[in-house]
Amino acid sequence: MKRELIYTLLLALTCFRLSGQVSQEAIYQLETSFGPQRFFQGHLTGFMLYDLESQQVIFEKNSHQYQIPSSTTKLLTLYGALLVLEDSTQTLRYQSADDTLKIWGSGDPSWRYKDFYQPDFQKIIANHKVIQFSDANQISPSYGYGWQWDDYYFAYAAERSSLPIYGNLVKVEKEGNKPQLFPKIFQNELQPSSQALEEVQRDFHSNTFFYNPQTFIGREKQLPFLVNPSLITQLGSELTGIPWIYRPDSLPSIHQIWRGSPLTPLLQEMMRESDNFIAEQLLFSISDKLFQELATERAIDYLLKTALSDLPDMPKWVDGSGLSRHNLITPRSLVRVVEKLVELLPEGELENLLAVGGKSGTLKNTFQASTPYIFAKTGSMTASYNLAGLVKTKSGKTYAFAFMNSNFPFAVSRVRKEVENVMLQIRDHF
Repeated sequence: MKRELIYTLLLALTCFRLSGQVSQEAIYQLETSFGPQRFFQGHLTGFMLYDLESQQVIFEKNSHQYQIPSSTTKLLTLYGALLVLEDSTQTLRYQSADDTLKIWGSGDPSWRYKDFYQPDFQKIIANHKVIQFSDANQISPSYGYGWQWDDYYFAYAAERSSLPIYGNLVKVEKEGNKPQLFPKIFQNELQPSSQALEEVQRDFHSNTFFYNPQTFIGREKQLPFLVNPSLITQLGSELTGIPWIYRPDSLPSIHQIWRGSPLTPLLQEMMRESDNFIAEQLLFSISDKLFQELATERAIDYLLKTALSDLPDMPKWVDGSGLSRHNLITPRSLVRVVEKLVELLPEGELENLLAVGGKSGTLKNTFQASTPYIFAKTGSMTASYNLAGLVKTKSGKTYAFAFMNSNFPFAVSRVRKEVENVMLQIRDHF
């Protein structure tokens, strides 16, 4: 309690000292936006505005209180990936044994996923006649801790795996009143149903898919498949042209490493489009690089005890994407992560990775302006809306900020609009 009181007093003194650099009227108006009888008083709100140049807090409101970060969790994953993975992922660990190539996946999410650089497997297949695949190095389960069970048929909750293919997703196209599934092997598992299904739905325990010819609409373009060794060996055989077999052998101490995809495009997709699958797989890759095993929990524990040990408040961090409601962080810790990213990256590079207000990613249709002023990571789920990143003002300043909202009983869009009003106020008067 003494430590918290000292921090609060120092923060108040800092804000008072800096009020001379920002007009008293601007500070007063910002304070009023969070005051009694105003919108943000009706739910839990935390906010911090931080001057990167002077390294001082300009304004804060409840910045010490923990909230569910949702997809702003990806800022932590981004920092870990930049530190550990450097410029590219590791696609495989492998060992050659006569005509057999033994492989262990390292978590690389790029194979046949979106438009990413594709690994040239022929370079290591060479004269091998058989590929022996093992997933014994995957320690963490397919689903993250605290994920909602009924998210399993939505594309944003694709399973985690050691060697993902097609993003662990089935592509759905509508042809007449019937869906076409890709890869083609899933088409044989499609069955009609009498249930009132507007979309293709997968059985929870298997890769059996159902649709209703009378009610099928076909708006959902992807859904996760159930990852299992038999499926991976079948898909791998089709894509490489040679047989795959499954043997869950442990990773030997003597083996080779094959570095795969350039990291920057993966990071851009993760941050701009809030790609959960990439975020989860990158934590697997971090763990692989550090410990030669795919253990999300171990990677997180390592990062919190080392690179992120200087955060004002230790986060509760359980997954890479922010799907879990068990994640907890304070606004001032999120601001510190943003500051650390600015310190780590070349000038302007963080802006290149983040969504841009009115221009790209999850901010394309919000925070619109003739000159972009918001470069940030969004994060939303039911009763939670967060935004953290950089704001550029008309005075030429660049501030780090974190704006967190939770426990509200109305649509996220309403909170987003009020957040935008505050950020416009900062852009124009700070």
